[in-house]
Amino acid sequence: MQLGLEVFLSNPPRDLLKKKWGLLSNLASINRQGYYSKDLLRGKFQNNLRGLFSPQHGFWGTEQDNMVETPDSRDPATGLPIHSLYSHTRRPTPENLAEIEVLLIDLQDVGTRVYTFITSLAYCLEEARQAGVEVVVLDRPNPLDGRQVEGNPLRPEMRSFVGVWDLPMRHGLTPGELALLFNRELGIQAELRVIAMAGWDRRLTFEKTGRPWLPPSPNMPALETAFVYPGQVLLEGTNLSEGRGTTRPFEVFGAPFLEPERIKKDLAGVPLPGVHLMETAFRPTFQKWQGEVCRGFFLQVADREVFQPYRTTLALLQTVLALYPGKFQWKQPPYEYEQERRPIDLLIGDPAVRKALEAGTPVEELEKSWRPALEEFKKIREGYLLY
Repeated sequence: MQLGLEVFLSNPPRDLLKKKWGLLSNLASINRQGYYSKDLLRGKFQNNLRGLFSPQHGFWGTEQDNMVETPDSRDPATGLPIHSLYSHTRRPTPENLAEIEVLLIDLQDVGTRVYTFITSLAYCLEEARQAGVEVVVLDRPNPLDGRQVEGNPLRPEMRSFVGVWDLPMRHGLTPGELALLFNRELGIQAELRVIAMAGWDRRLTFEKTGRPWLPPSPNMPALETAFVYPGQVLLEGTNLSEGRGTTRPFEVFGAPFLEPERIKKDLAGVPLPGVHLMETAFRPTFQKWQGEVCRGFFLQVADREVFQPYRTTLALLQTVLALYPGKFQWKQPPYEYEQERRPIDLLIGDPAVRKALEAGTPVEELEKSWRPALEEFKKIREGYLLY
């Protein structure tokens, strides 16, 4: 299998060789041998690469949390400026784009709607269109595989930095496919080309590609994290710890007031295939409940083929809502630069789902309610599949 980066390096489009490039990438943008795309492109096409761009968390993934900005900087290896797209601006500026003719994008996504790298992808398309700059996406795998989709599609009025288009939580698309979809469905119409991977199969999860996993963001340390993330990210909209400040973020969760035995008993009749809820306790070193012992669970995914992360977390949230009405709370704004709408509504993408959870509507009924919209998304999605 060859990544879009590797295809580009071995056979670059001739018409690009006389143009000035920028590159949006980070520390997970590597080839098979573990070399960064910025260094590979600078080494082979020294006169072409003129500037770098970095997504949320910065090029090196040094910033932990949302709304912790990264300043512009300079890359010590190449000497190139790094324009931060998570600073005073979350878009490339006209001044940045005036320096280049082509914007290369080489980012490792995690297959989940709310991951902000794909929002940055859409914003780059919009700004490049205005500036007359071509966008070239060097495609990478969806680490969760390219087949399964799950969850309610986001409602258009709930679009935000954690949801730029009406995707379900688990979308099953690659960055290149998302770029094609955004470009048309959002009416951007930027000059866009995708350098597709060679030999990638939609059935492949990341470990089957034979590639090393580097954390694309500081709380995505392992591939196992990515598999629970499409559900567990919802905990960012609550007062439950999603495991930040531990070595297994999103795989563990809890709070001082949780009683794992009660929760498991209440969940006994809810089908949660492919996962074991293992009672645990932890003490976060930062963020929610810092320094306090939290009781909760470790999500051990036993069968990725049948595991449904979104369903699992919705069921857990509904149980906690019912058992701890005086202690459990939805987090209040701000969240990812949104000052008014609830973080949980931004993350779920539909306030009606949150209200149904509060009312005790079974998760299986919720899934039936959004099935027509999910089927419609699948039809739209078919038009953008490259593999």
